[in-house]
Amino acid sequence: METTVEAPAPPAAPKVTSLRTVDRAFQILSTIAADDGCVTLADLSSRAGVPRPTGLRIARALVGLGALERTSEGYRLGPRIFELGLRAHAHSHLRELALPIMSDLYRWTHGTVHLAVLEGSSTLIVEKIAGPRSMALGSKVGGRGPAHCTGLGKALLANSSVETVGRIVDGGLPRHTSRTITNVPAFRTELSRVRHVGLAQESGESTEGVACVAAPVFDADRQVVAAVSIAGAAEDVHVEKLGPALREAAGVLTRLVSGRR
Repeated sequence: METTVEAPAPPAAPKVTSLRTVDRAFQILSTIAADDGCVTLADLSSRAGVPRPTGLRIARALVGLGALERTSEGYRLGPRIFELGLRAHAHSHLRELALPIMSDLYRWTHGTVHLAVLEGSSTLIVEKIAGPRSMALGSKVGGRGPAHCTGLGKALLANSSVETVGRIVDGGLPRHTSRTITNVPAFRTELSRVRHVGLAQESGESTEGVACVAAPVFDADRQVVAAVSIAGAAEDVHVEKLGPALREAAGVLTRLVSGRR
């Protein structure tokens, strides 16, 4: 078995900025993923096609990020990779179930339709459908938004645990526009209203002039797993018009997610 003695780590590793370095990092991860056990630095560099000093520098950076683990026998995939893989699989399945429903909502409203999940104190957009008649928004798949002042976030938080809401409140409710709710009692009252009505509304709370209506999606255990929304110009988004269709769409997606077809 080959033993590699590594030199002491430098005080601060250089920032990874080039596409070439990103490509090499991906090659290193792919090389280790193809192996059942640990891979030595020499084998890793050779099989990934990178110089040994470069392989060492990138491997150290990936260890620091939790993407790799360093053992006495070499390197292996770290817990962060498994976590991301599980999330990617779950989000992929959710997207597949939601896309036909989201397409129907877009055809009916021509608004921008979002599907999002809660990640920490943010909403993470996992799917988006828009078209030429939709208002141009800055949202994108993989993008994040503040959970406390978006329709998607409020739909998710209103049905989340007390601990989750408490974490958001403890982190502060920063103001994004003049309409953002920053008062904690008022925020909790708003979440209670959303939970009772089954729909969340936002009107210029995160972005001036933009409004949306959102509804929660649940799994078989009635745990909220996502939210779907219709967004557009404030003058075009009305809960009275969009609410019934959004409730129905979220209900259908809930049945699919929970396996109650």
